[in-house]
Amino acid sequence: QVQLVESGGGLVQAGGSLRLSCAASGRIFRINGMGWYRQVPGNQRELVAAITNGDNTNYADSVKGRFTISRDNAKNTVYLQMNSLKPEDTAVYYCNAEIGSSALAYVYNYWGQGTQVTVSS
Repeated sequence: QVQLVESGGGLVQAGGSLRLSCAASGRIFRINGMGWYRQVPGNQRELVAAITNGDNTNYADSVKGRFTISRDNAKNTVYLQMNSLKPEDTAVYYCNAEIGSSALAYVYNYWGQGTQVTVSS
């Protein structure tokens, strides 16, 4: 079994910072891409940032220059440093990872349970 557990969400004032963490555990042989998505009630889940196992990154235009994604492969963990937060960043943030459980296993997409980020004006 594979689990993704997020932490680091909370309430912050506009202009503030938060750091989200997501740790993968369980039967893990390899992790390919990892990423963060967010969702506001009534809207579709959207990509915030993604990072490959070669550390190539991709960001939504709305967060470029403010958010930074990184990963620690030794800890099977991905991070999202969020600076200069705006009220429109308020959402539930979900961690995503492409994980294979053995050398011959398919790579499956796993999701965390979500963590609430609320930015007050």
